[in-house]
Amino acid sequence: MEILASIPSPSESEIHLGPLPLRGYALCIIIGVFLAIWLGGKRWVDRGGKPGTVADIAVWAVPFGLVGARVYHVITDYQLYFGDGRDWVDSFRIWDGGISIWGAIAGGALGTWIACRRRGIALPPMADALAPGIAFAQAIGRWGNWFNQELYGRATDVPWAVEIDNGLDQGTFHPTFLYESLWCLGVGALVIWADRRFRLGHGRAFALYVAAYTVGRFWVEYLRIDEAHEFLGLRLNNWTSLAVFVAAVAYLVISARRHPGREENVEPDVQAAEAEESADPAEAADAAEPDAEAAETKAEAKVDAGSESESDGKSGDADAKATAG
Repeated sequence: MEILASIPSPSESEIHLGPLPLRGYALCIIIGVFLAIWLGGKRWVDRGGKPGTVADIAVWAVPFGLVGARVYHVITDYQLYFGDGRDWVDSFRIWDGGISIWGAIAGGALGTWIACRRRGIALPPMADALAPGIAFAQAIGRWGNWFNQELYGRATDVPWAVEIDNGLDQGTFHPTFLYESLWCLGVGALVIWADRRFRLGHGRAFALYVAAYTVGRFWVEYLRIDEAHEFLGLRLNNWTSLAVFVAAVAYLVISARRHPGREENVEPDVQAAEAEESADPAEAADAAEPDAEAAETKAEAKVDAGSESESDGKSGDADAKATAG
Protein backbone atom coordinates (compact mmCIF):
# COMPACT_ATOMS: atom_id res chain seq x y z
CA MET A 1 0.00 0.00 0.00
CA GLU A 2 1.18 3.50 -0.78
CA ILE A 3 2.06 5.65 2.24
CA LEU A 4 1.55 9.40 1.85
CA ALA A 5 3.19 10.29 5.17
CA SER A 6 4.21 8.65 8.43
CA ILE A 7 5.86 9.24 11.78
CA PRO A 8 9.43 7.87 11.85
CA SER A 9 10.56 5.99 14.93
CA PRO A 10 13.86 6.88 16.61
CA SER A 11 16.78 4.85 15.32
CA GLU A 12 18.02 4.52 18.91
CA SER A 13 16.20 4.26 22.22
CA GLU A 14 18.84 6.35 24.00
CA ILE A 15 19.41 10.08 24.21
CA HIS A 16 23.00 11.16 24.80
CA LEU A 17 23.38 14.10 27.18
CA GLY A 18 27.07 14.71 26.49
CA PRO A 19 28.89 11.58 27.62
CA LEU A 20 25.85 10.37 29.60
CA PRO A 21 23.47 8.00 27.78
CA LEU A 22 19.84 8.23 28.95
CA ARG A 23 17.04 5.94 27.86
CA GLY A 24 14.30 7.86 26.08
CA TYR A 25 11.73 5.76 27.95
CA ALA A 26 13.20 6.73 31.32
CA LEU A 27 13.49 10.39 30.30
CA CYS A 28 9.78 10.54 29.45
CA ILE A 29 8.85 9.03 32.80
CA ILE A 30 11.12 11.42 34.71
CA ILE A 31 9.72 14.48 32.93
CA GLY A 32 6.18 13.28 33.57
CA VAL A 33 6.85 12.72 37.27
CA PHE A 34 8.31 16.19 37.74
CA LEU A 35 5.38 17.77 35.91
CA ALA A 36 2.89 15.88 38.07
CA ILE A 37 4.66 16.97 41.27
CA TRP A 38 4.86 20.61 40.17
CA LEU A 39 1.23 20.87 39.09
CA GLY A 40 0.01 18.84 42.06
CA GLY A 41 1.92 21.10 44.45
CA LYS A 42 0.43 24.22 42.87
CA ARG A 43 -3.10 22.83 43.10
CA TRP A 44 -2.54 21.71 46.69
CA VAL A 45 -1.49 25.21 47.75
CA ASP A 46 -4.51 26.67 45.92
CA ARG A 47 -6.71 24.38 48.01
CA GLY A 48 -5.17 25.65 51.23
CA GLY A 49 -2.30 23.23 51.64
CA LYS A 50 1.31 23.89 52.55
CA PRO A 51 4.03 24.38 49.87
CA GLY A 52 6.33 21.38 49.69
CA THR A 53 3.78 18.87 50.97
CA VAL A 54 3.23 17.24 47.57
CA ALA A 55 6.98 16.85 47.07
CA ASP A 56 7.18 15.09 50.44
CA ILE A 57 4.27 12.83 49.46
CA ALA A 58 5.99 12.03 46.16
CA VAL A 59 8.97 10.57 48.03
CA TRP A 60 6.63 7.72 48.94
CA ALA A 61 4.24 7.73 45.98
CA VAL A 62 6.76 7.60 43.11
CA PRO A 63 8.75 4.50 44.23
CA PHE A 64 5.56 2.65 45.17
CA GLY A 65 4.05 3.61 41.81
CA LEU A 66 7.04 2.38 39.81
CA VAL A 67 7.15 -0.91 41.69
CA GLY A 68 3.41 -1.40 41.30
CA ALA A 69 3.56 -0.58 37.60
CA ARG A 70 6.29 -3.13 36.98
CA VAL A 71 4.76 -5.85 39.16
CA TYR A 72 1.37 -5.59 37.41
CA HIS A 73 3.02 -5.76 34.01
CA VAL A 74 5.16 -8.78 34.89
CA ILE A 75 2.18 -10.64 36.39
CA THR A 76 -0.18 -9.98 33.50
CA ASP A 77 2.50 -10.58 30.82
CA TYR A 78 4.47 -13.30 32.60
CA GLN A 79 5.00 -15.17 29.33
CA LEU A 80 7.49 -12.48 28.32
CA TYR A 81 9.80 -13.26 31.25
CA PHE A 82 9.22 -16.86 32.29
CA GLY A 83 9.22 -20.10 30.33
CA ASP A 84 11.29 -21.63 27.55
CA GLY A 85 13.76 -19.23 25.99
CA ARG A 86 13.00 -16.48 28.50
CA ASP A 87 15.28 -14.97 31.13
CA TRP A 88 13.47 -14.07 34.36
CA VAL A 89 16.14 -11.47 35.09
CA ASP A 90 14.58 -9.36 32.31
CA SER A 91 11.60 -8.79 34.58
CA PHE A 92 13.77 -6.28 36.49
CA ARG A 93 14.91 -4.38 33.38
CA ILE A 94 12.31 -1.63 33.67
CA TRP A 95 14.36 0.70 31.49
CA ASP A 96 13.59 -1.54 28.49
CA GLY A 97 9.90 -0.75 28.83
CA GLY A 98 7.01 -2.61 30.32
CA ILE A 99 5.06 -0.80 33.02
CA SER A 100 1.32 -0.68 33.60
CA ILE A 101 -0.74 2.35 34.48
CA TRP A 102 -3.07 0.18 36.55
CA GLY A 103 -0.20 -0.99 38.74
CA ALA A 104 1.24 2.53 38.85
CA ILE A 105 -2.04 4.00 40.13
CA ALA A 106 -2.52 1.20 42.68
CA GLY A 107 1.06 1.35 43.95
CA GLY A 108 1.17 5.13 43.88
CA ALA A 109 -2.12 5.32 45.78
CA LEU A 110 -0.73 3.02 48.47
CA GLY A 111 2.42 5.12 48.81
CA THR A 112 0.37 8.33 48.89
CA TRP A 113 -1.93 6.90 51.55
CA ILE A 114 1.02 5.96 53.76
CA ALA A 115 2.61 9.40 53.38
CA CYS A 116 -0.68 11.23 53.99
CA ARG A 117 -1.37 9.15 57.07
CA ARG A 118 2.04 10.02 58.48
CA ARG A 119 1.27 13.75 58.05
CA GLY A 120 -2.33 13.62 59.23
CA ILE A 121 -3.73 14.46 55.78
CA ALA A 122 -6.82 12.89 54.22
CA LEU A 123 -6.19 10.99 50.99
CA PRO A 124 -9.18 12.25 48.87
CA PRO A 125 -8.18 15.96 48.69
CA MET A 126 -4.59 15.00 47.92
CA ALA A 127 -5.79 12.71 45.12
CA ASP A 128 -7.90 15.56 43.73
CA ALA A 129 -4.89 17.86 43.67
CA LEU A 130 -2.74 15.27 41.88
CA ALA A 131 -5.31 14.03 39.33
CA PRO A 132 -4.69 16.30 36.29
CA GLY A 133 -0.93 16.17 36.79
CA ILE A 134 -1.05 12.38 36.66
CA ALA A 135 -2.94 12.55 33.37
CA PHE A 136 -0.36 14.94 31.87
CA ALA A 137 2.45 12.71 33.17
CA GLN A 138 0.87 9.77 31.34
CA ALA A 139 0.68 11.84 28.17
CA ILE A 140 4.43 12.42 28.32
CA GLY A 141 5.28 8.92 29.49
CA ARG A 142 3.56 7.31 26.51
CA TRP A 143 6.23 8.77 24.23
CA GLY A 144 8.61 6.34 25.86
CA ASN A 145 6.83 3.63 23.87
CA TRP A 146 7.72 5.53 20.71
CA PHE A 147 11.41 5.40 21.63
CA ASN A 148 11.14 1.65 22.26
CA GLN A 149 8.98 0.96 19.16
CA GLU A 150 6.36 -0.86 21.21
CA LEU A 151 2.64 -0.89 21.93
CA TYR A 152 1.53 0.13 18.46
CA GLY A 153 -1.74 -0.80 16.80
CA ARG A 154 -2.84 -2.51 13.62
CA ALA A 155 -1.17 -1.92 10.26
CA THR A 156 -2.46 1.21 8.51
CA ASP A 157 -1.60 3.70 5.79
CA VAL A 158 -3.03 6.82 7.50
CA PRO A 159 -0.73 9.88 7.24
CA TRP A 160 0.00 9.76 10.97
CA ALA A 161 1.00 6.09 11.00
CA VAL A 162 4.19 5.24 12.89
CA GLU A 163 7.05 3.46 11.17
CA ILE A 164 8.10 0.27 12.96
CA ASP A 165 11.19 -1.87 12.32
CA ASN A 166 11.99 -3.63 15.58
CA GLY A 167 12.85 -7.13 14.42
CA LEU A 168 9.32 -8.35 15.06
CA ASP A 169 7.23 -6.14 12.78
CA GLN A 170 8.05 -3.89 9.87
CA GLY A 171 5.79 -1.34 8.24
CA THR A 172 3.44 1.42 9.33
CA PHE A 173 0.99 0.97 12.18
CA HIS A 174 -1.52 2.91 14.26
CA PRO A 175 0.46 5.03 16.76
CA THR A 176 -1.53 4.01 19.83
CA PHE A 177 1.05 5.76 22.01
CA LEU A 178 0.09 9.02 20.27
CA TYR A 179 -3.64 8.35 20.59
CA GLU A 180 -3.34 7.71 24.32
CA SER A 181 -1.04 10.68 24.82
CA LEU A 182 -3.53 13.05 23.20
CA TRP A 183 -6.39 11.48 25.13
CA CYS A 184 -4.55 11.98 28.43
CA LEU A 185 -3.97 15.65 27.59
CA GLY A 186 -7.70 16.00 27.07
CA VAL A 187 -8.45 14.18 30.33
CA GLY A 188 -6.15 16.48 32.29
CA ALA A 189 -7.78 19.56 30.76
CA LEU A 190 -11.25 18.14 31.48
CA VAL A 191 -10.43 17.57 35.15
CA ILE A 192 -9.04 21.09 35.57
CA TRP A 193 -12.12 22.63 33.92
CA ALA A 194 -14.62 20.52 35.87
CA ASP A 195 -12.80 21.14 39.13
CA ARG A 196 -13.00 24.91 38.63
CA ARG A 197 -16.55 24.83 37.34
CA PHE A 198 -18.09 22.48 39.94
CA ARG A 199 -15.56 22.73 42.81
CA LEU A 200 -15.03 18.99 42.97
CA GLY A 201 -13.95 17.64 46.31
CA HIS A 202 -13.67 14.50 48.43
CA GLY A 203 -11.90 12.55 45.68
CA ARG A 204 -14.31 13.35 42.86
CA ALA A 205 -11.71 15.09 40.66
CA PHE A 206 -9.58 11.96 40.85
CA ALA A 207 -12.60 9.76 40.12
CA LEU A 208 -13.40 11.88 37.06
CA TYR A 209 -9.83 11.45 35.84
CA VAL A 210 -10.06 7.67 36.27
CA ALA A 211 -13.44 7.41 34.53
CA ALA A 212 -12.40 9.59 31.59
CA TYR A 213 -9.07 7.82 31.16
CA THR A 214 -10.60 4.34 31.09
CA VAL A 215 -12.94 5.34 28.26
CA GLY A 216 -10.00 6.27 26.04
CA ARG A 217 -7.89 3.36 27.22
CA PHE A 218 -10.64 0.92 26.19
CA TRP A 219 -10.63 1.88 22.52
CA VAL A 220 -6.85 2.37 22.36
CA GLU A 221 -6.36 -1.08 23.86
CA TYR A 222 -8.70 -2.50 21.25
CA LEU A 223 -6.35 -1.28 18.49
CA ARG A 224 -3.18 -2.83 19.92
CA ILE A 225 -1.72 -6.00 18.44
CA ASP A 226 0.94 -6.87 21.01
CA GLU A 227 0.55 -10.19 22.76
CA ALA A 228 -1.89 -10.09 25.68
CA HIS A 229 -4.21 -12.37 27.62
CA GLU A 230 -7.83 -12.38 26.47
CA PHE A 231 -11.12 -13.29 28.10
CA LEU A 232 -14.40 -13.62 26.20
CA GLY A 233 -12.83 -11.98 23.16
CA LEU A 234 -11.50 -8.92 24.98
CA ARG A 235 -7.99 -8.17 26.17
CA LEU A 236 -7.40 -8.25 29.91
CA ASN A 237 -6.81 -4.48 30.00
CA ASN A 238 -10.19 -3.92 28.34
CA TRP A 239 -11.90 -5.76 31.17
CA THR A 240 -9.82 -3.82 33.68
CA SER A 241 -10.91 -0.56 32.03
CA LEU A 242 -14.57 -1.56 32.25
CA ALA A 243 -14.35 -2.54 35.92
CA VAL A 244 -12.43 0.57 36.92
CA PHE A 245 -14.81 2.81 34.93
CA VAL A 246 -17.86 1.40 36.76
CA ALA A 247 -16.14 1.81 40.13
CA ALA A 248 -15.13 5.42 39.37
CA VAL A 249 -18.63 6.43 38.24
CA ALA A 250 -20.18 4.77 41.29
CA TYR A 251 -17.79 6.69 43.53
CA LEU A 252 -18.67 9.97 41.80
CA VAL A 253 -22.39 9.45 42.39
CA ILE A 254 -22.14 8.21 45.98
CA SER A 255 -19.58 10.83 47.02
CA ALA A 256 -21.63 13.69 45.57
CA ARG A 257 -24.63 12.60 47.62
CA ARG A 258 -22.80 11.99 50.88
CA HIS A 259 -20.22 14.78 50.77
CA PRO A 260 -21.36 17.66 48.54
CA GLY A 261 -19.00 20.57 48.07
CA ARG A 262 -15.26 20.69 48.71
CA GLU A 263 -13.13 20.29 51.83
CA GLU A 264 -12.47 23.53 53.67
CA ASN A 265 -9.41 22.29 55.55
CA VAL A 266 -7.04 20.02 53.63
CA GLU A 267 -4.00 20.38 55.88
CA PRO A 268 -4.81 20.99 59.58
CA ASP A 269 -1.40 22.46 60.45
CA VAL A 270 -1.85 25.23 57.89
CA GLN A 271 -5.24 26.31 59.23
CA ALA A 272 -3.93 26.40 62.80
CA ALA A 273 -0.95 28.53 61.75
CA GLU A 274 -3.18 30.91 59.81
CA ALA A 275 -5.48 31.29 62.83
CA GLU A 276 -2.53 32.25 65.00
CA GLU A 277 -1.18 34.72 62.45
CA SER A 278 -4.58 36.33 61.88
CA ALA A 279 -5.16 37.03 65.57
CA ASP A 280 -5.40 40.84 66.16
CA PRO A 281 -2.83 41.97 68.81
CA ALA A 282 -5.14 44.81 69.88
CA GLU A 283 -8.01 42.41 70.45
CA ALA A 284 -5.71 40.10 72.39
CA ALA A 285 -4.63 43.03 74.59
CA ASP A 286 -8.25 44.06 75.18
CA ALA A 287 -9.13 40.51 76.08
CA ALA A 288 -6.21 40.37 78.52
CA GLU A 289 -7.19 43.60 80.36
CA PRO A 290 -10.26 42.15 82.16
CA ASP A 291 -8.17 39.20 83.28
CA ALA A 292 -5.49 41.54 84.65
CA GLU A 293 -8.10 43.63 86.48
CA ALA A 294 -9.66 40.51 87.94
CA ALA A 295 -6.28 39.27 89.12
CA GLU A 296 -5.53 42.66 90.73
CA THR A 297 -8.89 42.67 92.50
CA LYS A 298 -8.25 39.17 93.89
CA ALA A 299 -4.83 40.22 95.13
CA GLU A 300 -6.29 43.28 96.92
CA ALA A 301 -8.98 41.11 98.46
CA LYS A 302 -6.33 38.73 99.84
CA VAL A 303 -4.37 41.64 101.31
CA ASP A 304 -7.48 43.07 102.99
CA ALA A 305 -8.41 39.65 104.32
CA GLY A 306 -4.93 39.20 105.71
CA SER A 307 -5.04 42.61 107.45
CA GLU A 308 -8.40 41.91 109.01
CA SER A 309 -7.21 38.52 110.31
CA GLU A 310 -4.13 40.15 111.86
CA SER A 311 -6.28 42.84 113.58
CA ASP A 312 -8.68 40.23 114.92
CA GLY A 313 -5.74 38.26 116.28
CA LYS A 314 -4.32 41.26 118.17
CA SER A 315 -7.72 42.16 119.64
CA GLY A 316 -8.18 38.62 120.88
CA ASP A 317 -4.80 38.65 122.64
CA ALA A 318 -5.60 41.93 124.38
CA ASP A 319 -8.95 40.63 125.66
CA ALA A 320 -7.31 37.48 126.98
CA LYS A 321 -4.72 39.48 128.92
CA ALA A 322 -7.39 41.71 130.42
CA THR A 323 -9.43 38.77 131.63
CA ALA A 324 -6.42 37.07 133.14
CA GLY A 325 -5.51 40.25 135.06
